[in-house]
Amino acid sequence: MNRFTDKTVLITGSSRGIGAATATAFAAEGARVAINYRSDESGAIETQVAIVAAGGTANVFRADIGNADDVAALAEQVEAGLGPIDVLVNNAAVIDRAHFLDVDLAALDTCWTTNVRGVFQLSQLAARSMAARDGGAIVHVSSILARLACPTRTAYISTKGAIESLTRSMSFDLAEHGIRVNAVAPGLIATEALLTGMPDPELQNDIQRYIPERRFGRPEEITAAILFVASPEASYVNGVIIGVDGGLSGIEAGPPRRRPLPTPVQKLREA
Repeated sequence: MNRFTDKTVLITGSSRGIGAATATAFAAEGARVAINYRSDESGAIETQVAIVAAGGTANVFRADIGNADDVAALAEQVEAGLGPIDVLVNNAAVIDRAHFLDVDLAALDTCWTTNVRGVFQLSQLAARSMAARDGGAIVHVSSILARLACPTRTAYISTKGAIESLTRSMSFDLAEHGIRVNAVAPGLIATEALLTGMPDPELQNDIQRYIPERRFGRPEEITAAILFVASPEASYVNGVIIGVDGGLSGIEAGPPRRRPLPTPVQKLREA
């Protein structure tokens, strides 16, 4: 399929993991891809080289989504280099792993500045351009943690709850301009970030046994959902949050009645 031929797609935080997989997939379907990174230049270039080698088009743009000047410059540079943004995927995020009692307010500010304010600002800039043309699509990458409890992630979780509220409210304001806004909420995906934060193989195995699918997800499985909601196939999908989590968000609360599932809360807190 070539659902995005002649479309410009900006994916923030696309030097590795879900972002890199998403950039590669959009390019394979004909998009001109803007790869954004904050500090991992080598990863961004590696993603670009792979896309170009496969016959696609991709440019690399450095910007810290938590910096307002960087965000404004990014929107301008992408339009100048690849054309007006048709699809925006807000994937960049930072995480804090402190217990609620120990969360530093500066760390909280960093989470909110990048994960919420930066998303808001970049979406607004892209949407203004989309509204002046034939519409477009904005996809936020949320998390199942926006609706589930988890220890030592309070600052991060609060930002993802905000992103899901933003998804719904933006969809109302922008529908009249032909702009659809949706979110994809990954579960536990086997990215470098997750495996680095959970280095104990025993813990990894325990967690995977707790997931109904009995495994971590793959970045490509998140990418497939992102491409769908950004595509013409989802022309009547607006303001929704799609969970891609192997059934994890649907686990019954309380003690399981049949198969006992491990609950490695203490190990997760220590990871």
